[in-house]
Amino acid sequence: MTVRVLITNDDGIAAPGIQALAWAARQRGLDVVVAAPMEEASGTSAAMSAMERDGRVVVNDHPLPDLAGVPAYGVAGSPGFITLIALHGAFGPPPSVVLSGVNRGANAGRAVLHSGTVGAAFTAATNGCRAMAVSLDVLSADEATAASGGAAVDAAARVRDAERHWGTAARVALDLLPRLTSAPMESVLNVNTPDLPHGQLRGVRRGTLASFGQVQMTVAESGHGFVRTSLEEPGQAAQPGTDVALLAAGYASVTAIRAVTEATDIDLTGLDEQP
Repeated sequence: MTVRVLITNDDGIAAPGIQALAWAARQRGLDVVVAAPMEEASGTSAAMSAMERDGRVVVNDHPLPDLAGVPAYGVAGSPGFITLIALHGAFGPPPSVVLSGVNRGANAGRAVLHSGTVGAAFTAATNGCRAMAVSLDVLSADEATAASGGAAVDAAARVRDAERHWGTAARVALDLLPRLTSAPMESVLNVNTPDLPHGQLRGVRRGTLASFGQVQMTVAESGHGFVRTSLEEPGQAAQPGTDVALLAAGYASVTAIRAVTEATDIDLTGLDEQP
């Protein structure tokens, strides 16, 4: 039986990463449907937001280059919302796997909490669907600042997209698919790859979550009626074995993560006995 795969992202339906991932999945013989935000939706986590017109969420056909026959849709909604409605049959038979990416910029460390790419994968896993988030390490701190909050990345960085190794991330992701499908349903694989040709990767390693992401938000200026934020690189070195450190060393990093789970190591005994 052919595996049905939803491919989504938070960079938008026209982003090069989603096209590379869809193409790679199609080449592996998977039954592919693509649905992603009409516009960039970075930093939306697992938000359930959408734009309606006359009480209906706006969905447009958006055929992708070199993917004739693959249904693709631009949706006026967040990645998490798109994933949820896909699981309820909005774009044909529900998928059994969600691949979210290839994101423009790494999603590493505990900053994955804020990622729309990872949020889509968390949404899938929470609703009984296997999921993987896939990202390519391409953003400098300056480019990440330009991209933060869903703003358009500067034109020069977009031009460089044609030179990025999206196919490397897509290939690593598809090679990991058997591990994903044999993992517990509630788990998500978070995959990050350096921007290198596949043959130049030093390998694929299991990485732990760094205590911080590659960039951190800071308040650059505050005044009466406004706050201005910026992103900066952390001032500390990444610990060995973390996803951030592996990327810097030329490895693709894979981390198994879970969304909302109960913490069982907190003492809440006796509460049921209170009046």
